[in-house]
Amino acid sequence: MSAQAKALQAKQQPESRWIDSIKVHAELIAAILSGVLILAGWLLDKNSIHSAAVVSYLLAFIIGGFAKAKEGIEETIADKELNVEMLMIFAAVGSAIIGYWTEGAILIFIFALSGALETYTMNKSQKEISSLMEIQPEEAWLIRDGAEEKVHVSELAVGDLILVKPGERIPADGVIFKGQTTIDEAAITGESIPVSKQKDGEVFAGTVNITGSVYVEVTKPASDTLFQKIINLVQSAQSEKSPSQLFIEKFEGTYVKVVLITVGLMMFIPHFALGWSWTETFYRAMVLLVVASPCALVASIMPATLSAISNGARHGILFKGGMHLENLSNLKAIAFDKTGTLTKGKPEVTDMIVREGLPEQELLAAVASIESQSNHPLAQAVLRFAQKQNVSYSAPDQLEDVAGWGVKGVVNGKQWKVGKADFVGREAAFAFSGGKASELAASGKTTVFVEDEHGVAAVIALKDLIREDTKQALDLLHQEGIYTIMLTGDNETTARAIAKEAHLDTFIAECLPEHKVDQLKKLIKEHETVAMVGDGINDAPALATASIGIAMGEGSDVALETADIVLMKNDLPKIAEAIRLSKKMRRIVKQNVVFSIAVIMLLIISNFFQVLDLPFGVIGHEGSTILVILNGLRLLRS
Repeated sequence: MSAQAKALQAKQQPESRWIDSIKVHAELIAAILSGVLILAGWLLDKNSIHSAAVVSYLLAFIIGGFAKAKEGIEETIADKELNVEMLMIFAAVGSAIIGYWTEGAILIFIFALSGALETYTMNKSQKEISSLMEIQPEEAWLIRDGAEEKVHVSELAVGDLILVKPGERIPADGVIFKGQTTIDEAAITGESIPVSKQKDGEVFAGTVNITGSVYVEVTKPASDTLFQKIINLVQSAQSEKSPSQLFIEKFEGTYVKVVLITVGLMMFIPHFALGWSWTETFYRAMVLLVVASPCALVASIMPATLSAISNGARHGILFKGGMHLENLSNLKAIAFDKTGTLTKGKPEVTDMIVREGLPEQELLAAVASIESQSNHPLAQAVLRFAQKQNVSYSAPDQLEDVAGWGVKGVVNGKQWKVGKADFVGREAAFAFSGGKASELAASGKTTVFVEDEHGVAAVIALKDLIREDTKQALDLLHQEGIYTIMLTGDNETTARAIAKEAHLDTFIAECLPEHKVDQLKKLIKEHETVAMVGDGINDAPALATASIGIAMGEGSDVALETADIVLMKNDLPKIAEAIRLSKKMRRIVKQNVVFSIAVIMLLIISNFFQVLDLPFGVIGHEGSTILVILNGLRLLRS
């Protein structure tokens, strides 16, 4: 691209972003402009400039009602059924026909504003999962005729041999053909501790190769990798409609039909059956159309929902839409990811048992010296522990990384080994200090052994510790009657220890992302409304599948985009607070709905008995709207 073309593109980008922003917020801008025109029309009418006031109201009708009228007409044609959007338009036009321009325009404004806010929150909760796509590698080193060739992952076929270098993401699912390495599988399993892999070890696309170069034989095409399944699961789960949404859509059609049929009958039957004049009959039909409009019903829910959402945001709970907030009040069970959600996500040294007669400081200095050359999470945890103990160390005299086993090094002329039990001798390792290693492993801890020229010198236990507020959060949920489950990629022993310590009701261990989705579906069948709490890329499908997805604020971008609720400060006890807020909102919404329907029914009956004139009908209708809005705004103060 030439310098001139680049300059032109840079100049066009701000303008393009500005246009895109206008398009995204067009519905909200139209609603606000409609409100301004209504105010202008009212002021003109007050100053007896009636023709200009009518023009202002007409513009308010057109600008505010265009999007909803277009949506209503398109859905009516597609579904072959009238909807609430059409009823609101009819009610507004009916108000204008009998001379009540202000009331008709206000109906349009309120409905347009609620629609704009609904569209905005929906767009926020259904972002593109572009950040997930970025993590998936696009290129791979293909071994062809003994030479390395960089190709796009879509060109890889089952049976191809690829080279994965240290620091690179694995581009395809496969098995290790040659070499040894350590792989960070957090993107798939959520497990914080990297896993050692050797020949014939299974590897997954999207995971990170940390230490050695390995040759991998491709076992699945790019379109069928486990990572691609995560993307597909998120997309399919987000496209599914909730039962409550389907019920609302069904209710819309019935409501509109009943009102329009009743208004149609009111235009003729009273004239012939009750002897009303044609003027009176038409007048009463228009009053009915106005008072029966769902303005108050819409206001019963939206202000209360927005108030609760604002309240939650002020307290560190981000709701991406009213539907998720409403569903929270029906919650029966919550499934938790372990790493980074219930736990801190970083292993820490919990125990260090040193051979009798060996100075603890000397051993820790030697181990820290060796581990200082490694980026492995366990090595970093040992270093942090040594620094807390104020142990000083220097670089080792000699170092050898034995891939898949551990590290050998020479410190101050003395040789040390640090690694797995098999690296120092399995039998000796588990016999050390009366079999303490077995006890530590049984409590869910990872053990690292240290050996010198005299044999096993120490065993160091590490664990991903639970958060300080985890127990409090789970106890609060139990008080709300919520059943708690942990879904983790950890083994049975570790999972059991964490579940007991955190006060969980139960756990399911060794879960890959698709297993978590399967377990969520089973839980939903059993408990109906189930939430999932997670923070990683691997949690995204489960977050999307659950009735309500809750992400930790410091989690991955994909988890934040997929979730319905975000805990902005990683504060787990806020989940119970959110549930209480949801239950209060449900009570207020029920009050509003019952009140608004009662007022509408009273106005309809009064109109039928000819004791209600249009001005009082408008006052009753709009007054009930204002009251339910004020009732909903109470949620701002809770």
